[in-house]
Amino acid sequence: MSKLFEILQKIKAKPGMYIGRASVSDLFHFLVGFKTALRELGVEATEEEINFYREFQPWVQKKYHVSTSNSWAKIIMLHCTNEQEGFSVFYKLLDEFQNREKNLGDDSFGESKTKQGAKMQQ
Repeated sequence: MSKLFEILQKIKAKPGMYIGRASVSDLFHFLVGFKTALRELGVEATEEEINFYREFQPWVQKKYHVSTSNSWAKIIMLHCTNEQEGFSVFYKLLDEFQNREKNLGDDSFGESKTKQGAKMQQ
């Protein structure tokens, strides 16, 4: 597992210990600092981490149907009543984001099965 996702699981379990409170904004700032620290230390990001840093923001924008230069944390907060709710929503979105490729794979498999079935019926 990547360092990013290891730390995210630790933060999820004990946010007060790592970022002070369960806050999506504080989590966002922590992750920016974490990325910077790893880069400064010369720690190479895994493919999974690179994917998160490049794709999570546009994925959240698409999910919420917004085009903005605001961070994913601010987009999440537009739909939450407080920081703690935003924190919980982040982890739900993260799970969905991480499973999106599996879901796409299932869909494409289903499509190819359907296409194969149609060919067999012809």
